[in-house]
Amino acid sequence: MNAVTMIIVALVVAVVAVVITLAVSNKIHETQGRNKIGSAEEKAREIIDEAVKNAEAKKREAMLEAKEDAMRQKNDLDKEIRERRAEIQRSEHRLSQKEDNLDKKLDAVEKREAEFARQEQQLNKQREEVAKLNQQRVQELERISGLTSEQAKEQLLKSVEEDVKLDAAKLIKESLAQAKDEADKKAREIVVSAIQKCSADHVAETTISVVQLPNDEMKGRIIGREGRNIRTLETMTGVELIIDDTPEAVILSAFDPVRREIARIALEKLIVDGRIHPARIEETVEKAKKEVEQQIREEGDAAALEVGVQGIHPELLRLLGKMKFRTSYGQNVLKHSIEVAQLSGLLAAELGLDVRVAKRAGLLHDIGKAVDREQEGTHVQLGADLCRKYKESQTVINAVEAHHGDVEPETLIACIVQAADTISAARPGARREAMETYTNRLKELEEISNSFKGVEKSFAIQAGREIRIMVVPEQVTDADMVIMARDISKQIESQLEYPGQIKVNVIRESRVTDYAK
Repeated sequence: MNAVTMIIVALVVAVVAVVITLAVSNKIHETQGRNKIGSAEEKAREIIDEAVKNAEAKKREAMLEAKEDAMRQKNDLDKEIRERRAEIQRSEHRLSQKEDNLDKKLDAVEKREAEFARQEQQLNKQREEVAKLNQQRVQELERISGLTSEQAKEQLLKSVEEDVKLDAAKLIKESLAQAKDEADKKAREIVVSAIQKCSADHVAETTISVVQLPNDEMKGRIIGREGRNIRTLETMTGVELIIDDTPEAVILSAFDPVRREIARIALEKLIVDGRIHPARIEETVEKAKKEVEQQIREEGDAAALEVGVQGIHPELLRLLGKMKFRTSYGQNVLKHSIEVAQLSGLLAAELGLDVRVAKRAGLLHDIGKAVDREQEGTHVQLGADLCRKYKESQTVINAVEAHHGDVEPETLIACIVQAADTISAARPGARREAMETYTNRLKELEEISNSFKGVEKSFAIQAGREIRIMVVPEQVTDADMVIMARDISKQIESQLEYPGQIKVNVIRESRVTDYAK
């Protein structure tokens, strides 16, 4: 393409030169006359000949360059082809070597398999011979001892069982004593230190709220004509209003404490305002809902600020604030969560762990209780799902899942949250129980203890935190006592739900009585 282009350029130059020459020639003819036409034409021919010669030279140069480029490209292509052929030959050589190696390995594997099969046959023959010899030995022993193998086995197992039971009881007793000696002192120091440093107030709440009235005439205004006011208030809030003979008071009853708080605020505002009619009730209830929602968010922020935890998702903070209106065994759940967070931080500091993560896990361990009335599932499952949804760390999620033993704790932080939750729930005055629940637990404790063989009587004391078991000395040995105490503890753990821990005391005493006459 370069040669052709150069030829075209040369021809164009020649033509332009001819045109210019002709133009010059015409100009000369016009100025000098006809007598000089011959010389101008001769010069034009000379110029054209020179241009043609130049074009021919450039054409030859372009053709030579094109041939050289073609030759160079051909040489490069031949070199690349030779290199590729050499590489293919080397690859074929390597593949051939690998195939040879594989063939050798396959031969070796086949030989080993044949050898293994031969050895397996020999082992099977040896097993058969050993079984025959063992059978002959058993028959000979039965003949010498006069006992069958089953009878001898029974006597041996009975003897071994007694020895093992005694050894196991001793081992358990020694291990427990050693573990307690080593762990009790340090654990007691850590827990007592954490409890001393943490103080929290708890308010016992119920499922009812009482609103004081300025006078008994207000009851009629709350009820309204044909009960329209009270129906509107109950419909808007989802709370039952109990207007009985209690002077100057209205009782609000609802299982949902948030609804009960909205109804209380709305009713108090209506009483102060004095204008009680359906439209005003709807307006006041809406304002009360916004006020309670604002209070919930403020309580969540305040809880995180009090504990010193930052970066919690706003929705989790809102659910934390909602737990202010939630109680468990009479214990305010938000106050309980704050206390668990503080205890977790103190315990983590004592053990040299991450205090911030421990506080975060302690604060969020019961977050599922904020939604357990609205969604299916236990508060542990719901809490773990919420923490996953709002991108909490795996350490916090595991602590939430494991704080009631539903899953195994994966970190020391989870174990700390378990301990802090137990401390907060079990300390005196933190929780209260209905009398029926309390008496049922005492009864079940005694029933579990009395179900064991050798138990004479049992007594649940210390408000159900300790069980004392009297055993028959002739039926229960000292070694049996250790195993019995452990079995009773395990059965209590599996069958009962209780805050804190229950101490199991097994007592065995022998008395001999005689009379001097």
